[in-house]
Amino acid sequence: MTAKEIIRHMESLQNDEQRQILMRFFKTGPGEYGEGDEFLGLKVPQTRKVVEAVPRDFPLSEVPELLMNRWHEIRLCGLLILVAKFEKLAAKRLENDPRAIAARDEILSMYLQYAEQANNWDLVDLSAPKILGHWLLLPTNLGDKDYKIKVLDDLAQSPCLWKQRMSIVCSWKTSQTGDPSWCLRYAEIHLHHPHDLMHKAVGWMLREMGKRVSTDLLRDFLRQHVHEMPRTALRYAIEKMPEQERQYWMKQ
Repeated sequence: MTAKEIIRHMESLQNDEQRQILMRFFKTGPGEYGEGDEFLGLKVPQTRKVVEAVPRDFPLSEVPELLMNRWHEIRLCGLLILVAKFEKLAAKRLENDPRAIAARDEILSMYLQYAEQANNWDLVDLSAPKILGHWLLLPTNLGDKDYKIKVLDDLAQSPCLWKQRMSIVCSWKTSQTGDPSWCLRYAEIHLHHPHDLMHKAVGWMLREMGKRVSTDLLRDFLRQHVHEMPRTALRYAIEKMPEQERQYWMKQ
């Protein structure tokens, strides 16, 4: 199987009616965040089915052709292939395996190289936690903890909205394992971001951190920042709290 074969197959599944729905949903109109994004009209389960059919030995060198494709769903396919490859190499028994470490680093490097191709929120959200977030938790030959922070800082400071979103959404994975530090660092960095998509991402990740690690840590963050947080971020962050507590925070 080659990238060209995958592209031909996915193009054959084009659905014009679904395409129009997706273009509206992902805000592809002039001046909207997804302006110019092009869709085939495939639902995510259809793309996942394509990925499941990709052989384990599918060359990594074929993936950039998918990532650079004009069609949203084909770029998603490329990203999900990277996710599948990374997850296999991140199995418990392979965490410290030298060849697995090198292969994970190669996937991470490709992901960062083509990060701007993940140019809508779903492409980021379905890939960043499982590649970038998981990589933060694993041994790497690329550098120490400071290097990992620099990777995320570079994304956070990029002018590209989607790279910025990667830097916070990847903390979904780190919070799941009990490490709140990544979420708290990048929630604070992005607290005054002008875009609503980032307000939602920050609030969402804070909520997940509170659920997975400590509600008290979430409350500490809120006590420090509630008066300056965008209301959307705050609503997302407190969504799972009891009604009375939600009302308390919203009145601050």
